[in-house]
Amino acid sequence: MGSFSIWHWLVVLVIIILVFGTKKLGSIGKDLGSAVKGFKDGIKEGEDAEKKPAEKEVGRVIDNDKP
Repeated sequence: MGSFSIWHWLVVLVIIILVFGTKKLGSIGKDLGSAVKGFKDGIKEGEDAEKKPAEKEVGRVIDNDKP
């Protein structure tokens, strides 16, 4: 009784299509997809920025002879 059958989901889908229309739903899908892609690109750039300073420190020489 707590879960919906496939028929319930089909009725909900038909009602959503009737209310919003297929054109509006298509543009919402495109916007959502571009937002997710932008988010993934931002995460990737952030990870790349974190790796670059660590690579530069590898070649650094530390002088331990100072008093």
